[in-house]
Amino acid sequence: MRHSMLRPLLLASVLALGTIIMTASAQSPEIAGPARADGTLLSVSAHAEASRVPDVASLSAGVVTRAADANAALRANAAQMARVMQAIRAAGVAERDIRTTGINVNPDYRYTENQPPTITGYQASNTVSLKVRDIGKLGDVLDALVASGANQVNGPSFEIDQPEAAYDEARRAALERAQARAEMYGKALGLRVRRIVSISEGGGFQPPMPIMGKAMAMDRMESTPVSPGETTLSASLDVVFELGR
Repeated sequence: MRHSMLRPLLLASVLALGTIIMTASAQSPEIAGPARADGTLLSVSAHAEASRVPDVASLSAGVVTRAADANAALRANAAQMARVMQAIRAAGVAERDIRTTGINVNPDYRYTENQPPTITGYQASNTVSLKVRDIGKLGDVLDALVASGANQVNGPSFEIDQPEAAYDEARRAALERAQARAEMYGKALGLRVRRIVSISEGGGFQPPMPIMGKAMAMDRMESTPVSPGETTLSASLDVVFELGR
């Protein structure tokens, strides 16, 4: 009988103790690592450039013709432009590097004081843009354009066909410059650079800027002289460092 009375009391005590242990475990907070409150953030902006000799030239060329009516102006333009296109291909410009950029037919007007404008004829124009990937032949291409009937030539502008290697060189130089500057600040403050917190390319890239260079030697003296110079590409970085002891 005595054992029968003690058994319920013992079971109740065990259940109460288990509840206390579970509650204490659920309410115990996680122990987090100590925050590095002694660190100092330093933001540095750095800019660097890389230069290359351009290997691609871009230009535009076209034909402008005039006639008494629009149809005649366009027909004459088509015939002359066909000779120009043939000369472009014969000069070695690939089909993928030739693109028509505009075909226009517009009236020509004569203006007289106190009189409405009078149409005196029509003007037709056809313009193409092209890339010359062998700059050594650029002078010959220009001569062939004019000789075949192109009466509008604009350019050239020079660029790098695959500029990423030059951009990466500028990025590395900018990063090294930022790191050196951070080391200088840290040394002046009696601190060291612990780590890089973030890197971003701030300000974008400047467009290629031509630099005057040495004129290219041409095989034939009668070719139009061309001087591609150098193209400068740049990179700007914003780097955040953590300094500490």
